[in-house]
Amino acid sequence: MAKGEPVTVETILIPDPGPGEAVVKVQACGVCHTDLHYREGGISDDFPFLLGHEAAGIVESVGDGVTDVAPGDFVILNWRAVCGHCRSCARGKPQYCFSTHNATQNMTLADGSELSPALGIGAFCEKTLVAAGQCTKVDPAAKPEAAGLLGCGVMAGLGAAMNTGEVGRGDSVAVFGCGGVGNAALEGARLAGAKTIIAVDIDDTKLGWAKEFGATHTINSTQEDPVEKIREFTDGNGADVTIDAIGLPEVYEQAFYARDLAGTVVLVGVPNPTMTVELPFIELFGRGGSLKSSWYGDCLPSRDFPMLIDLYLQGRLNLDGFVSETIAIDDVEEAFHKMERGEVLRSVVVI
Repeated sequence: MAKGEPVTVETILIPDPGPGEAVVKVQACGVCHTDLHYREGGISDDFPFLLGHEAAGIVESVGDGVTDVAPGDFVILNWRAVCGHCRSCARGKPQYCFSTHNATQNMTLADGSELSPALGIGAFCEKTLVAAGQCTKVDPAAKPEAAGLLGCGVMAGLGAAMNTGEVGRGDSVAVFGCGGVGNAALEGARLAGAKTIIAVDIDDTKLGWAKEFGATHTINSTQEDPVEKIREFTDGNGADVTIDAIGLPEVYEQAFYARDLAGTVVLVGVPNPTMTVELPFIELFGRGGSLKSSWYGDCLPSRDFPMLIDLYLQGRLNLDGFVSETIAIDDVEEAFHKMERGEVLRSVVVI
């Protein structure tokens, strides 16, 4: 695959796992915007890529020194295998690990060409080689097509609300953007006990989805000023926590002004490198509160994935609602187009 070209299905060769590595038989993998960014060359130029990273499956084999997972374990793959030794881990904040790692060996095409696995995973395949720390063991009763979504987008949204935004009981929350990440942020706000949960988007279909994930109010920002409406829904004050799940400067400014005094703004949508934001300096001081970025929902997979799967199995976390369709691996290219057209929350490849 070259930049911008349609994806193709190829035979790949996977080495036996070396020290600290594992081979995982992939059962399901979501089609994420990040995979599309890889295909379009928006992340790096290390073509060819092995796409796919929101995955769940069964550990098939492990290399020397691996003790946390074993063959037969049902795992969710994560792209932040923490090192345990960097300055962040040493400060007791492994969710911000600055030295996360991947497998050291390369998977290849049949002709020997080395593949670059998306986010160090590469899971649009029957089996993949990863660092063992990228495997998080969870309850095998969970459906793979739902569980795997915690590997990226759904975890990013849930964590933006629950971890980064620290949404609490009775809080008011506004989420800008109601795709997969935004709806997960709504779901996270609901789980955390928020009382008023406001969804903002330009698409009425997506606002309809938002109601299924806990939104108590919806705003179509092409028809109404979202800042004014959010204040209206919050007794004129603004929301305690606002979450930008899009990553556009104009949306971030709306999120900034739509929060209450001493409120929190969370950016989980990914901007492109050319974007800038300009805000009056006095507003940064005068409004107080916090401006935060959320990396992978500030999650710690070993802590968060098992807990969230337990909530899912108890019927308290609506992971199934994010699965718009299940598809075969040959259908990934069409899934990209559906995603671009806003027709799905997630297409999930079942292998």
